[in-house]
Amino acid sequence: MAKRDYYEVLGIQKDASKDDIKKAYRKLAIQYHPDKNPGNKEAEEKFKEATEAYEILSDDQKRPAYDQFGHAGVEGMGGGQDFSQAFRGFEDIFSGDLGGIFETFFGGGGRRSSGGGQGGVRQGANLRYDIEIPFKDAIFGSKVEIQYSRNESCPTCKGSGAANGAGKKVCPTCQGSGQVRHSQGFFSVASACPSCGGEGYIIEHPCKDCGGTGTQKKRQKIMVTIPAGVENGRRVVIPRQGDAGPNGGPPGDLYVFIRVKAHEYFERQDDDLYCAVPISITQASLGADIQVPTLDGKTIKVKIPPGIQNGKLLRIRDEGVPNGSRRGNLYIKVIVQIPAKLSKRGRELMEELAKVEGEVDSPKPISLSELAGQ
Repeated sequence: MAKRDYYEVLGIQKDASKDDIKKAYRKLAIQYHPDKNPGNKEAEEKFKEATEAYEILSDDQKRPAYDQFGHAGVEGMGGGQDFSQAFRGFEDIFSGDLGGIFETFFGGGGRRSSGGGQGGVRQGANLRYDIEIPFKDAIFGSKVEIQYSRNESCPTCKGSGAANGAGKKVCPTCQGSGQVRHSQGFFSVASACPSCGGEGYIIEHPCKDCGGTGTQKKRQKIMVTIPAGVENGRRVVIPRQGDAGPNGGPPGDLYVFIRVKAHEYFERQDDDLYCAVPISITQASLGADIQVPTLDGKTIKVKIPPGIQNGKLLRIRDEGVPNGSRRGNLYIKVIVQIPAKLSKRGRELMEELAKVEGEVDSPKPISLSELAGQ
């Protein structure tokens, strides 16, 4: 396949300055670098293409030859192979932003080993456990036993991975750094050493009980305290109950993510609880004292005022979600139930009531905004 024009590759004009060339290449190198696009062959080819174009157009001898004769003019001049010039311009191209570039490519903020290479003492991996709890337990708190598997430090080798009396030797490939480097464009790319897996050392006589890993998979049970008022989707962090760290390093943490089951009657909004209670048409008209169960198993007396309308909210203080020294409220939505079927005597009474109260045959419509405000 014919090579594309180098100016077209970098997206610049033929009269572009050296600074323009550097800026254009810098943008493409960040976008298509293999470490940013693992396994993406198309991105890798675009990175190589851009690097080759930069090497030619940034060179004071190669660029004039390319401008006059095209690709034929730079054949045999090291296009795409001689990276020394690109490396010499590295600091200039990325001046002021080296830290950001490396963080973009390789990530930052992670835990570092305390040793000289990658094989020093490091904290173990954090673990996740998902649990579903009843609505009531989420409101008032509880204790739940969970069982899960985690990597624990091998008791035989005490996490070192080496058999008793045996030691470790520095990896001859990486000389203990845990990394090997290779040049790609003007980048020096580091990757885990293939001989030691990034540890920086080789165990000559692995521990038989853990196979040299320094950890053993074990199952354990622990009690998890669910705090009162916990919300759906929240997590509880249990320190040092994750996987043991390499080389006897400290364990990570266990993150328990909580899902709350829906309740049959109650719903939650912040620190308040809501439920709906049906009453009869006579209770709504005359008023009444009714008994309403609460979430914590009590029964409270609620006074229904005469003439209450369907959908009215009644507030019961301090019967909601605990929050420190206070609790939210319980809101009861009154649902006035109309009898689906009346007895003969009941119908007679209702007809008499209609006559006495003078029901209107042509009611005036109510605005929706007025209805919403009730």
